[in-house]
Amino acid sequence: MAVASTATTTTTTASARLIAAEERGGARLTAASLVAPATVLVAIGLLIPLVILFRYSLNEFVAQRKLMVEAVTIANYVKFFTDPYYVNILVRTLRVSVTVTAICLVLGFPLAYVLARTQSRFKNLLIMLVVLPLFVGNAVRAAGWMTLFGSKGAINATLMGLGVISTPIEIMYTETAVIIGIAAVNLPFMVLSLQSVIEGISRDVEEAAFSLGANPLAMFRRVLWPLALPGVLAGTILTFILGMNAYATPVLLGGPKFQMMGPLVYGQFAGVNNWPFGAAISFILMTATLLLTVAANLIVQRRYKR
Repeated sequence: MAVASTATTTTTTASARLIAAEERGGARLTAASLVAPATVLVAIGLLIPLVILFRYSLNEFVAQRKLMVEAVTIANYVKFFTDPYYVNILVRTLRVSVTVTAICLVLGFPLAYVLARTQSRFKNLLIMLVVLPLFVGNAVRAAGWMTLFGSKGAINATLMGLGVISTPIEIMYTETAVIIGIAAVNLPFMVLSLQSVIEGISRDVEEAAFSLGANPLAMFRRVLWPLALPGVLAGTILTFILGMNAYATPVLLGGPKFQMMGPLVYGQFAGVNNWPFGAAISFILMTATLLLTVAANLIVQRRYKR
């Protein structure tokens, strides 16, 4: 009797495991069938053009006839890294992007914290106010900054009217103007990334830190900041990538003499028709962005695990 009972139990357990295995296999099959169309679409719409663009970057350019000649050479990449002009543009782009990311983090964290912790019935309205600038194009927003930063703009006119300055301050066509303009564009992305993560942090954790004698600064450094690191990582990566690839704001606020990688790529394709060199610059920009993004991700994850 006991043997029969044991056999029945064993059979039931085996059946349950078989059913569970089949369910897991079905779940994997269902997940694969759902992901497959998107994967194919991405491969066709993104990877194939990138492969073609990379192939173009290995071609040669005949300046006299403005033609692309099929070849296999790394001369375009060598040209970029051996010319101080192009290297300085890459360094300037990195500097502007890092500065913009830092500004967005400093300004966005307090705002995101207020949005996450507020109990006001106007919370959705406040979130909409943060999102609202995204409905306006970058060129339109840059034009708005131009009316403020111009030699006869609102800032200079106000300061000169108050007698603070006698001659207009040169704000337009400077790196400072570009940084302010890009930061204004990217700030909502940082705020939304942080706000969604901070909302998931229980308020009891902060109150426990205060009850143990921590001051607000210690609570932020020891409790809130480590728990909010995933949002910090997402926000910084997003704003950094957008800063590296900015186009309209540097062109309008920086002027023709202020070059960043985005306008430089456009100028090679549409201006001088040098597709091989433009493709090489595109891949250099993409590679630099990906390497720095991965490095920041690894550093933050290592810090987060601690």
